[in-house]
Amino acid sequence: MDLSKVRSAQSLFQFFRGSSGQLSIKSKLILMLLLVSGFSTLLTAALGYRSGKINLTDRVFNQLTSVRASKGSQIEAYFRNIENHTLTLSEDLSIIAAEQEFDAAYQQLGSATLPANALQTLKQYYRKEFLPRLDKFNSGSPILESYLVSSPASQYLQYHYIAANPNPISRKQLVNAASDGSAYSRVHDLRHPIFRNIVSKFGYYDMFLINPQGQIVYTVFKETDFASDMQTGPYRDSNLAGLIRQVIASKEKGFTNLADFAAYTPSYGAPASFIAAPIYSGSRLVGVLAFQMPVDEINNVMTGNQSWQKDGLGSTGQTFLVGSDSLMRSASRFHLNDPNAYLAELRSLGTKEDAIARLRQYGTTILQQPVTSPAVARALAGGTGTMRVVDYRNTAVLSSYAPLQIKGLDWVILSQMDLREAYGPIYALQRQILITATLLILLVTLLAMALAHRFNKPIQHLIDSARRVSAGELASIPVSNSPDELGELSRAFNAVVQSLQTQTALVDHQNQENERLLMSVFPSAIARRLQRGETQIAEEVTNVAVLFADLKGFSRLVTSLSAHDSLAVLNDLVASFDDTAERFGLEKVKTIGDSYLAVCGLSVPYLDHDKRAIDCAIEMLAILRRFNLERGFQLAIKIGVHSGDIVAGIVGKSRVVYDVWGETVKHSHGLSQSCPAGSVLVSEVVQHRLKDLYHFEPMPLGENGQPGLRGWRLLRASLPVSSEAMSTP
Repeated sequence: MDLSKVRSAQSLFQFFRGSSGQLSIKSKLILMLLLVSGFSTLLTAALGYRSGKINLTDRVFNQLTSVRASKGSQIEAYFRNIENHTLTLSEDLSIIAAEQEFDAAYQQLGSATLPANALQTLKQYYRKEFLPRLDKFNSGSPILESYLVSSPASQYLQYHYIAANPNPISRKQLVNAASDGSAYSRVHDLRHPIFRNIVSKFGYYDMFLINPQGQIVYTVFKETDFASDMQTGPYRDSNLAGLIRQVIASKEKGFTNLADFAAYTPSYGAPASFIAAPIYSGSRLVGVLAFQMPVDEINNVMTGNQSWQKDGLGSTGQTFLVGSDSLMRSASRFHLNDPNAYLAELRSLGTKEDAIARLRQYGTTILQQPVTSPAVARALAGGTGTMRVVDYRNTAVLSSYAPLQIKGLDWVILSQMDLREAYGPIYALQRQILITATLLILLVTLLAMALAHRFNKPIQHLIDSARRVSAGELASIPVSNSPDELGELSRAFNAVVQSLQTQTALVDHQNQENERLLMSVFPSAIARRLQRGETQIAEEVTNVAVLFADLKGFSRLVTSLSAHDSLAVLNDLVASFDDTAERFGLEKVKTIGDSYLAVCGLSVPYLDHDKRAIDCAIEMLAILRRFNLERGFQLAIKIGVHSGDIVAGIVGKSRVVYDVWGETVKHSHGLSQSCPAGSVLVSEVVQHRLKDLYHFEPMPLGENGQPGLRGWRLLRASLPVSSEAMSTP
């Protein structure tokens, strides 16, 4: 294609844009309308979005603050009720009497004799039941002596009410009295059903009666803290032991106190919180009443019995408690809904595996999930407010926070909701604004285009034509009949296009001729690779049959013919060979004078490539026989066939040829040289494969016919050969 013509078309296109390269009048008109309308639309949308976001944020914060305040009041009231209930029970005469009776019965057991093997049974219980369960929730291996009670009374009671108790661990409280006939069992039989009912009705985890010496003389659930000494025993460092010491040391009636959640060993390391009050008989301290706080009841208050949506918290909102150590004191909504997904999310955030293992073992986020957001820090410092933070799930949330007023506990309460849910309506508004603004801009664009079209229609017509030409569309360019300068410009433009069409047609015709020539010289696969620009083409081809034919007598014939006649004879014969090779699936590689080389399986693999090559060779013998009879020639042909692997590729730089080489080609050529004229000589490999289809006879190779070097001559396919052809090279 003439590049000067293309440049002419591009120059016209640039002219249509403007000689200075600036925007056209139509474009400027459209842009002005778009800028004015777009600016006003976007400004209005931005102001509306900002106002809506502020209002929505305030509304969500108000909702969260309302829920937080409501839940905070409920949890504070709940703890006040427990405090009042504990204080009331500690002053109840039946509790006072029960404490004195249990303490007196406990002291009598100090000289009691354990049944035979009782201590061994108790130790077996610790080894098989308590210590293995404790080991699951603690690092290291617990030692029996560190947890086994030592006093005779404690061992006596733990044997009868724990080790010898036939009920499983979580149901030891079902036994009203042991069958030992002791005074303790008589008191237990009288008092235990009532206390068990108190624990069940009020939702406590356990109830304790402790004497002034710090010895637990009674519990409902009979865990390993039953009958233990909280002053010197194995659990002297627990939060319950510390609470008991505070109550005993207070020396005042009406005193109550709470112990914050901590891992409690008798409950296998699970988080436990306690409340306790002194028991006085007159002015004398006779004991301590304590309750283990109900974790489930606290969670029910904070989650509204897991009815978050009814509380207005949607699908991601929650309210939870955090202690002074920045650890949760109530369950996370997401852990309650789907523990596995919650743990997987923590793992993806890089949480350590031992922390995830503890969460899985205890089945709660209490004392396991840290919450270190700025909202928690401000609440622990005594602040109240709302803010946007990133929570313990690394998720942006809107949070409302405040400290709690609970005696003995430094807790804060937070109510929060994921930002994506809280801003759901504003995101919907944002999408609506974008859609509306887009539609308005589109409408203004259409209006601007319609107005500009009236002023710019002729020029736009030429611009469209120039664009089509620039994109390669050279056909059907319309002609303008306008008598003014635009019409003259249009006719000049179409003259350029017609010249480009002529040049393009010539180039396309030349490309087609080049492609046909390339396909006739090289195999189609190689020709396509050459068209793609590959220059180094070589590949190993396996399992092919190579046919090498050598025409005899042609050199003598050439001396009696003109160059034109000899070429015509050779072309006729080679064309017949080519047709035969193509029919049997062989590809001609080359002819070298009167030699002919073809390969079966080169481009298209065949399972019967050996047979196809033999059939092609037989047909070539028949073609030469007919050729001699029709023209009176005395030509002969020697054909060698071998099967194996070859290497094929492009050879040369300025004048490239497609060629094959390798031992298979070399051996095929050797077979053709050793073959008697008018016959087909195959290698031993081919003979072995086709011996059931054709008849062969062995024939030595080489000048001296050395044993071991032989070919196989195909029988019943030999061509009669004159003595002249036999002696002619």
